[in-house]
Amino acid sequence: MAARPAARVSVRRLAALLWVALPCAAMAQGQDIALRGFQDGINHWQSGHGTDYPRYRPDQYRQIADNLVALQRRGGGWAVNQDPQRILDEAARAQVSADQATPGGSFDNRNIYTQVSYLAEAFARSGEARYRDAAVRGLDFILAEQIPTCGGWPHSVPSRTSYHGHITFADDVTSGVLATLRRVQREPVFGFITADQRARVDVAVTAGDACLLRLQVRQDGVPTIWAGQYDRTTLQPAQGRKFELPALVTDESVGVVRYLMSIPDPSPEVVASVNAAMAWFQAHALTGWRLETFQTTPEQFQFHRTTVDRRLVADTDAPLLWGRFHDLRDSSVVLANREGERVATFDQIPRERRTGYHWYGTWPQALITTEYPRWQQRPAGPGAR
Repeated sequence: MAARPAARVSVRRLAALLWVALPCAAMAQGQDIALRGFQDGINHWQSGHGTDYPRYRPDQYRQIADNLVALQRRGGGWAVNQDPQRILDEAARAQVSADQATPGGSFDNRNIYTQVSYLAEAFARSGEARYRDAAVRGLDFILAEQIPTCGGWPHSVPSRTSYHGHITFADDVTSGVLATLRRVQREPVFGFITADQRARVDVAVTAGDACLLRLQVRQDGVPTIWAGQYDRTTLQPAQGRKFELPALVTDESVGVVRYLMSIPDPSPEVVASVNAAMAWFQAHALTGWRLETFQTTPEQFQFHRTTVDRRLVADTDAPLLWGRFHDLRDSSVVLANREGERVATFDQIPRERRTGYHWYGTWPQALITTEYPRWQQRPAGPGAR
């Protein structure tokens, strides 16, 4: 008997099989869909509502995804600072249903793009079309809200404050959206995205990458890092909340650099941008000071309760430290009180803001010691084409 010819499997069919098989393999190994992207919003929710309420376990991904579908507004966005693990009672479901008619949404605290990613994973595991459809609506919302003057994303829409409409880097708004869009471009879990939507994603990523390079702040012509937000018309660094003065922002600039280093086959312009930011991080690290948190008399403020206080302590063995904000002109540390008045020293910030905000941190340390050296030593070499 003649042997049967080998079955032919099209590239498209093979991709579809892989798209299903890879997530299912992860599920079979007991891996939960990551919830870390929601943590900032969860922390804010619990700060206002406490922690004593029933929640779904991380492995109950269908129930969590159902929550995300219910919490999504009809226009595709989500309200900020929700806990997707919260078990909704009848009253909460009624409130959630009423909120679906509210327009817009917020990218603050790593919102919207995190929901889209989770729903895509949930669809890959379950095949539930409602998860796919919600992810598509969320992606459409993201693409529609890209700011045309540069290619970044706003804090929130519609804008209800002086800073909601700014091109926003704070809380990883623009870099987080771009990282998710690059996942859409290359990961099998987003295999359900239509060709038209994928083409729009490609355009958005190109514009967003150009925006990052354009907005890197220059001092005397030398690129440094990025500001927390920019006016969408003038493209100049702008103020956030009253105590967030126009300034270079260290924490979220680390996120921008990580995003730029994630770009396969980076252009010479991207390589130069990363190198310049890393040079700034290294040149403006603070030495000889340690940020100390210590127990003291409990105090209740409007937005948080604290049992601790913070101070800077002289310590020659302390790890490198950076300010959250640095001056746009001379890179000195920028500190302010809640009224928006710049102060000279950390102890001049009232306790409410000392404990309710991170004015100092070690954010670039992992970049300097591990990630940037590894990126420089990639086999192809950064910038190689």
